[in-house]
Amino acid sequence: MLELGDRIKQLRLQCDLTQEELANRCELSKGYISQLENDLTSPSISTLNDILTALGSSLKEFFSESETEEKIVFKEEDFIEKVTEEMTLNWVVPNAQKNLMEPITVTLNPYMQTQEDVPHEGEEFGYVLDGEITLHLGKKKYVVKKGESFYYTADKVHYIINTKKVKATFIWISSPPSF
Repeated sequence: MLELGDRIKQLRLQCDLTQEELANRCELSKGYISQLENDLTSPSISTLNDILTALGSSLKEFFSESETEEKIVFKEEDFIEKVTEEMTLNWVVPNAQKNLMEPITVTLNPYMQTQEDVPHEGEEFGYVLDGEITLHLGKKKYVVKKGESFYYTADKVHYIINTKKVKATFIWISSPPSF
């Protein structure tokens, strides 16, 4: 577990400040900053707030940081895959349903289609990586080829069909999550 002093020292070093520079900005002594970073003393809330302000942070940010950093990069082994007769779905950001967007990759087998989705709030975006798909949006159809994208408000019945004899792969993002 990271101690208070260690966290303050990390912030100070990220700001490229010496103990003396930080002490001067907070009207404290260099010795006090040293004791604080070595967990030999504890600051008052007011003093901690002054130190964090000098380091470009706040009490809320300082204490809301969890021990494990938010995951930013996801590798293939992190993906959640679901294979059906019609398609292979990969949730490329695990647990994205708690986020504002939910990206998946879809490999749609020849002559297959995604499940029909009823109108709902939100927007959807897709980008075709390989092959060609036909997007059905309400009563209209749109052919989307490799290297092309689609974007729509999900207020009509919608689904995607692969009308070709080769697989089609595309990125599909729903906001808010609905996959």
